[in-house]
Amino acid sequence: MTVANEPAGYTRTQILLHWTIAVLIVLQLVIGEDIKPAYRAFSRGTEPATADIFNANIHVYVGLAVLALAIWRFAVRLLRGVPAAPPEESVLLKRIAAATHFLLYLFIFGMPITGALAWYFSFRAMGEIHELGKPVIIIVVGLHTAAALWHHFFVKSDVLVRMLRPSARRAP
Repeated sequence: MTVANEPAGYTRTQILLHWTIAVLIVLQLVIGEDIKPAYRAFSRGTEPATADIFNANIHVYVGLAVLALAIWRFAVRLLRGVPAAPPEESVLLKRIAAATHFLLYLFIFGMPITGALAWYFSFRAMGEIHELGKPVIIIVVGLHTAAALWHHFFVKSDVLVRMLRPSARRAP
């Protein structure tokens, strides 16, 4: 059952933001360790190597880009909405999907904020929270990806396709 003003799919902007943020998060997970030597040097009051500063700056600026894009994405979500879960999906799976999306948003906001607080304001506790978030976001992103692939290949729903192909239509 669909609601009259519910979008039937995602817009080009929503899709572009989704995939850009996804690529940037994967990049952060790959290069994230590169910030540690510079952070340790600054914490000890020593000068980090030029390469370490460069690597740290990339991590910080990509993180801030994720935050800016997440704000934009969330604003578009509030203004336009998102398509409903497939009608044949169980209540339990709908709740798991809602919880996973909540966690994804929590992390695409929380990781850059805690990282920035640790980096710019030397809040050690925020750095530890940021560090603890890494394995959790890997699990949540993995669950999200597995669910999208499961929907596409086994359930044969349009869940994955609608994040690949824009739709400006509204449900009837």
